[in-house]
Amino acid sequence: MERREEELIRQHLTHDDELKSLFEEHESLKHQLQEYRSRHYLTNEEEIEEKRIQKLKLASKDRMMAILERYQSDAR
Repeated sequence: MERREEELIRQHLTHDDELKSLFEEHESLKHQLQEYRSRHYLTNEEEIEEKRIQKLKLASKDRMMAILERYQSDAR
């Protein structure tokens, strides 16, 4: 996630519970991925789980970006 996007998200966290929940989920998934990526070797099951987490993380980012787009449209 780009720095500007993260700043915009943080601006709206206090008044948007859905965005806050998505951001927390995204951060949790990011930390889980970092854990997998720090390992030298992954089992087949761990590789599958890593891919699943990547997809969930991307989906949460997509939903956050849709919310930010809505805010930007409202500001126009």
